[in-house]
Amino acid sequence: MGMTLRGRSALITGASSGIGAATASALAAVGGRPVLVGRNEERLTEVARHTGGRVLVADLTDPADMDTVAAAGCDVDLLINNAGVGWAGELGSMTAEDVSSLMALNLTAAVQLTRAVLPAMAQRRRGHVVFVSSIATVGVREEAVYAASKAALRAFAASVRHEPDARHVGTTTVLPGAVRTPFFTGRGRPYDRRYPRQVSPEEVATALLRGVERGRTEVFVPRWLTVAARLHGAAPATFHRIAGRFG
Repeated sequence: MGMTLRGRSALITGASSGIGAATASALAAVGGRPVLVGRNEERLTEVARHTGGRVLVADLTDPADMDTVAAAGCDVDLLINNAGVGWAGELGSMTAEDVSSLMALNLTAAVQLTRAVLPAMAQRRRGHVVFVSSIATVGVREEAVYAASKAALRAFAASVRHEPDARHVGTTTVLPGAVRTPFFTGRGRPYDRRYPRQVSPEEVATALLRGVERGRTEVFVPRWLTVAARLHGAAPATFHRIAGRFG
């Protein structure tokens, strides 16, 4: 179930930088109207300056802020669940607070926002929900909790497609590889793998919006990552032997 983007309104979480900001720019370029959600007002204002978007400063892990964002989301045509945070290191060195805060933003916020917005879209018999997951769903060394949050988000998206309210609402899950964004600085460790190469947030944004227009259920960026996902699904033991060798 595809959607024409010109004239459509879209609520984008995590819109202050990276994939979120790039998606807002790409949407505005084709005549869409972004609502920019994030915690950094200064950066959101800068994104709004060149996209014409509306700024909504909010912390999605705060219940009161979530209510405000959900109310705004009930009026849009497109919901893009993009906000997220990373963490890298051995599992034993991660605190309980680290785990809770990561899961709250990466998973719970998207679940709660979708739960609130989907019925409104269903009532209008029009809408589309995007979930920005990650190829980390296949499992990544020293990113166990992050990978789990993104795998759960992918499973949630797949399940939402079977909800009665989703009968007239499209859903797309985007699974990028390594993306050249402030994400790696925020997680406390730069991207240090030679392979796969990093892609730009603009590449992800373009693929995301194309997926919405074409009604794709899943979009991998770059596209060759579908091979890794298929191998993981068809032969997980083989996949993990290869992953263990190459990291």
